[in-house]
Amino acid sequence: MKTTWFMNLMQQVSASRIFSERKKIELYPPFFMMRITVLQLKNQWRSVKVKLPLNIFSRNPGGVMFGGYQAALADPIAALACSRIFPGHSCWTRAMTIDFKLGGSTDLELRFEFPPELEEQIRQDLETKGRSTPTFLYGYYLKDGTLCTSISNTVAIRPKGYIGATTPPAAEEFATPLSIEKVESLVRERVIKELATHKNERALEQLWGSMGGGKGMDREMFGSVLEDLGMGGKFQSEEIDTLFNALDRDGSGKISLDEVEDFVQMKRKGEANK
Repeated sequence: MKTTWFMNLMQQVSASRIFSERKKIELYPPFFMMRITVLQLKNQWRSVKVKLPLNIFSRNPGGVMFGGYQAALADPIAALACSRIFPGHSCWTRAMTIDFKLGGSTDLELRFEFPPELEEQIRQDLETKGRSTPTFLYGYYLKDGTLCTSISNTVAIRPKGYIGATTPPAAEEFATPLSIEKVESLVRERVIKELATHKNERALEQLWGSMGGGKGMDREMFGSVLEDLGMGGKFQSEEIDTLFNALDRDGSGKISLDEVEDFVQMKRKGEANK
C-alpha cells in the first residue's frame, strides 16, 4: 500500500521538534479528523485529559456521540502511557470493554489516571516475569462532570520485538525518544545550558540532598528541583519530560544526581570541543 502525501506530512510532523507532544497527538491523522484537544498530559502520561467534541461528524442519529468515536480514542491511551513509563517494552491494547452509561449529549472529556499501586505491580511483574498484562479503568465525562462512559482496558507489556503481538505496539512517535541526539535537539540550548552553570550545579547538589534525592528522584521531584532553581517557568513540561526520560535509562521512574551531573558534564565537553 502506498503511503499518501498526508501520511508523509504527518511523519514529518512526528519527527519535528517544532510541535509539542500534545500537538503531535492532536495532529495524528485519525485524531486530527476527530478534532480532539489534549487538555492535560502530565507526569509522563500518568495523568491525561482529552476533549472529544460532539459535532456533525461524531453525532449519531439519536443526537449523541457515536460509540465508535469514543472507542477509537480510548483504545490507545493506556498502551501509550505504558510505553512512556516502561520504555524498552512493546505495549499494545489486548482487550477493551466499554459501558455506555449515558448518551454523550455534550463534548466529552476522556480522563485517564495511572494508579501508583498498579505502576508498582507492573514493575514487579517485569522484574520477575519480564511481562505484565495490567487492566486500567478510566472514562468519558459530560460537560457537567457526570460519568458518561466507563472503559476497562487491558494492556500487554512484553519484551521489545515480542513475536506474539496481536497488534502493532503503541505508536512510538508519541513516546519521548531516549537517544541523546533527540534530547539535544529539544533541550540542549535550554535546560542543559541552565543546569550547566556552576552556580546551578552547586544549588542542585544542595537541593538534591535536602529533598531526599539520595535515593533517586521521580519526575515530580525533579520538576520541583528545577522550580527551586528558578528554572521551572522557563521550560514546557514536555521539555522537562524529555530530559527526565533520557536520564532514566533503566525505566525505573527515578534518576540519580550522578546521572544528571554526568549528562551535564558530557554536554559541556561537547560544546567546548566544537
